[in-house]
Amino acid sequence: MAYLACTAAVVASGLGAAPSADNWTVHRVSAGESIQKAVNAAKPGDTIVLSPGTYHESVTITVSDLTLRGSGAQSTVIVPGPASADSACAKAGNGICVTGTDSSRVARVTVRSLTLRGFAKNGLWASGTDRLTVRNVTSEKNGQWGIAQERSVRGVFRHNTAQNNGDAGLFLSNTVSTEEGARDSKGAVVSHNRLVGNRIGVTVRRLRNLTVDHNEATGNCTAVFVVGDENKPAVGALSVNRNYLHANNKNCPKTARLPFLQGSGIVLTGAEDTQVTRNVVEDNVGASPLSGGIVLFKSFVGAHNQRNEIRDNVVLRNGKADLANRDTGKGNTFHGNQCTLSEPAGMC
Repeated sequence: MAYLACTAAVVASGLGAAPSADNWTVHRVSAGESIQKAVNAAKPGDTIVLSPGTYHESVTITVSDLTLRGSGAQSTVIVPGPASADSACAKAGNGICVTGTDSSRVARVTVRSLTLRGFAKNGLWASGTDRLTVRNVTSEKNGQWGIAQERSVRGVFRHNTAQNNGDAGLFLSNTVSTEEGARDSKGAVVSHNRLVGNRIGVTVRRLRNLTVDHNEATGNCTAVFVVGDENKPAVGALSVNRNYLHANNKNCPKTARLPFLQGSGIVLTGAEDTQVTRNVVEDNVGASPLSGGIVLFKSFVGAHNQRNEIRDNVVLRNGKADLANRDTGKGNTFHGNQCTLSEPAGMC
């Protein structure tokens, strides 16, 4: 009992540290103190706990086996500020950066229970990670992506809210800096997230072996976008299942690579061997070439969808169509879906 009392006293002392039986340390940070200072002092296995309050800084994590935990998304908020303006993460316009390399990944980092708001680029940016977990994080009103990851494997993104971000709420990619084929994500999971008011709810770009399930997306221009191109291997071997995607009718202007977006539930471009199953896709209405409930469309460079299976979905009241195969790729199948209008006719 005396040992436990002593430990509790140490933990409670601001940035003081409390060793556990495994010599792990808990660093406590209060509003007005530096998160980055605590991260810099942390070692693998440590946990950094943020007290309720607003923190004006960007944070870079390069240590494996580290947990950064707020006191809840409603209570702990990280916004841009001058405290770490000299860091690469801040200069890039990001809130939290978890960064490793292809040859030396940052592994088993957890970020949870906080809000990232108002960063010029991304709320959370990760590159070169293994088993990154992002959970119960709200990322909102950021200029590009709410929560984003590249060059990484086995990421887990659960129970997050991404809303009103400039591009995708959740963005997972092979790499954003080079042209190459799809990478194996080795089982990354995007699950039970809420995606509201973004350009795209979830973007999966040039990845394989990934699951997108049990998410809700509404008020975006497009709910789920699987993006492929002519590079090999192609994007695919994915599972998009049991998502609730409704009324994604925001109108977003065209870009150099895409027409304007509006009223799209699930869009596949240049994908192969992907299962789209047991989703509820309703009331997504627009006049874009990509509008519709579940849409297969050739990529902007003309890469086709092949051998994708769309089955057992409830797809209703979507315009231009509930199911749309606007591609000429081979081996795509539609069966067991509940819908009323398809392109071409006869798939409902």
